[in-house]
Amino acid sequence: MPNLTSFGLFHTLLSLAAVALGIVSFARQGAISPRTKAGVGYIGFTVASCVTGLFLFHHGGFGAPHALAVLTLLVLLVGFIAGQPRFAGGFGGYVEMLSYSLTFFFHMIPGLTETFTRLPASSPLFTGPEDPRLKATLGVVFVVFLAGVFLQVRRLRAARRELGILVDVR
Repeated sequence: MPNLTSFGLFHTLLSLAAVALGIVSFARQGAISPRTKAGVGYIGFTVASCVTGLFLFHHGGFGAPHALAVLTLLVLLVGFIAGQPRFAGGFGGYVEMLSYSLTFFFHMIPGLTETFTRLPASSPLFTGPEDPRLKATLGVVFVVFLAGVFLQVRRLRAARRELGILVDVR
């Protein structure tokens, strides 16, 4: 990608690995789960991406991308805590699923922004983070995220009913 430092390229490769493993997790299990190799890889690469992202200052000092990295780390922590066995009988599975899915959506924000404000090199698709077309694209991605969460909740409810777990969220 144009205008990337070596460290920026390293950060980008970490992020792309996380996204690829997230896609594998969704394709195989319908969710990102820390109980699978792909899920563990996704979480590890996402943490690495967030940490390295905190050291990138493409637009000056600490800004929205850095805040998103911190938020992503916090949401990963919420997902980890919710996935602990003591939460298994209640809402833990739902919170875990939502947390990891939300972090995947968070990857899309800087991913689309940084990619398509740089590419194609001769005429990038978006002029910058405030471009209305980028905001509309992110809106569509958010709707896809919501649809995915809806499908994951349905799948989780069906699995819980099949196991005879009576606690349900409505």
